[in-house]
Amino acid sequence: MKILEKNIILASKSPRRKQLLEEAGFSFEIKTKEVDESFDPEMDVTAVAAFLAGIKAEACKEFLTNENQILLAADSTVVMGDRIYNKPRDRADAFRMLTELSGNKHSVYTGVCLLSKSKKMIFKGRSDVWFDKMSPEEKYWYIDRYKPFDKAGSYGVQEWLGHCKISKIEGTYANIMGLPVDLVYKNLAEF
Repeated sequence: MKILEKNIILASKSPRRKQLLEEAGFSFEIKTKEVDESFDPEMDVTAVAAFLAGIKAEACKEFLTNENQILLAADSTVVMGDRIYNKPRDRADAFRMLTELSGNKHSVYTGVCLLSKSKKMIFKGRSDVWFDKMSPEEKYWYIDRYKPFDKAGSYGVQEWLGHCKISKIEGTYANIMGLPVDLVYKNLAEF
């Protein structure tokens, strides 16, 4: 299929985004740069992931050497209420986040930017996630075993917590994992 044969550059170090694109049949290469991920604290929390995806794409546009290439950059945020749960600073921060998310519903937004030499498209996926209550012992066990320090909200849906402590999901699993592959596929067809 032509969509899967597009010349994609993935501007992300995320092993989960790489895995999702591979499993979906896309061919791509990975090229990344360090990017300042700061944003206006007054920004609507539901818009931050898409904003950061755009920033990452713009920072990596030098990797586009011909018109046939498409750069794909993404960013995910975990949001509950008006608060963003970023990657935890340490074990105590991860425990705090999991305590706040325990027994509650939160949303995962993944913003994606597709960029070529002549076009730019930004979109986002949203998935709502309901966590069962977690005991302190379960939270510490999860943190110590899975070390979720590189994950927004201090968890990975593809790990124990996702398998044993999520009671309901509205939206796609792939979006929670780090990339709304359904939207990427659809939008690449139109790009």
